[in-house]
Amino acid sequence: MYLFPLLAVAIWAGNSLVNKLSAGVIAPEAISFYRWAFALLLLTPVLLPGVWRRRAMIRPHLGKLAVLASLGMVLNQSLAYFAAATTSATNMALITSLVPVLSLLLAVPLLGVRLSKLALLGAFISFSGLLFMLSQGDLARLSTSVVPGDLLLLLAAVVYALYGVLLKRWSLQLPTWDLLYMQILFAVFMLSPLLLFASSISITQASLPLIAYAAICASILAPWAWIKAIALLGTERTAIFMNLMPIFTAVLASTLLGEQLGVPHYVGGALVLTGVSLVQYRARRPRAMLKAEAL
Repeated sequence: MYLFPLLAVAIWAGNSLVNKLSAGVIAPEAISFYRWAFALLLLTPVLLPGVWRRRAMIRPHLGKLAVLASLGMVLNQSLAYFAAATTSATNMALITSLVPVLSLLLAVPLLGVRLSKLALLGAFISFSGLLFMLSQGDLARLSTSVVPGDLLLLLAAVVYALYGVLLKRWSLQLPTWDLLYMQILFAVFMLSPLLLFASSISITQASLPLIAYAAICASILAPWAWIKAIALLGTERTAIFMNLMPIFTAVLASTLLGEQLGVPHYVGGALVLTGVSLVQYRARRPRAMLKAEAL
């Protein structure tokens, strides 16, 4: 039963490498569109008949589905692809791992959640670890060591945290795959105009495998495995496995991309994961907030 969450996390970790490898190979606007367009093409024969039968159930939620798509699939992913040009895959994974902490902070005004001292401590430790990593262990160098990609990734993490909180707040009573399919459909329409601004929209021999991985593995296979994991293990136990993603990514990035990991990565990463674990421990008591979509 643990194979499903491990598979999902491993695929999403690999997607961080795909994000990095896409830089310089395909325009961010193009891969953002092609990823979801290919996923839509593959899912339509399977899911469209059911979506059409349940169209009366789906119709009242179209506005909220559009908002969710714009956050989770358009802004979050587009920012990640743009960030890949200037930051490392390891940094991308570590910054993304802050999503549970950011979700809890956003849940205060949006869900009326009250923060415990343990949750505040976890948030403080996580952000301290992030600052330590980004500053290379010297806070005085923070302004010069932070690259634009790090800031874009932090913004992407905030966007995805907002996505998760709104998903929890609205609790749309739709089948999981209908929810995913409709968001992908909206995302494809929203991303289409961006192709006009892309430097190149051609699919090349180098970019096709990256698009295929993002569309098939990260957008379809990983969510399927994650949903299966939730069914077998429950929401709270499954969420803990997300803490493994930065570790998987760091191993893959150092092995396949030759990224060098230093003391700031180890110390900062340990602090981030410790803080996230404290936040998740506190969040599991009332009800953990979980993301079940592609990263």
